[in-house]
Amino acid sequence: MAEPPAKKAFALRLDPALHAAVERLAAGELRSVNAQVECLLREALARRGVKLDAPNPPRRGRPPKEDDDG
Repeated sequence: MAEPPAKKAFALRLDPALHAAVERLAAGELRSVNAQVECLLREALARRGVKLDAPNPPRRGRPPKEDDDG
């Protein structure tokens, strides 16, 4: 059975100039636009005193080998 998605997906409408600015910033920090928006939102919330749990990044690479005894 498929696992539920780890993140909530939703549509976000942005002014084209704002999107272009976020895209440039993301490229400079080697992030996707999506990751950059999430980072900016976390920073803005922290400045307002909103405490969030640390993000749980996805595990990368191959899954560990399973021992087959039979």
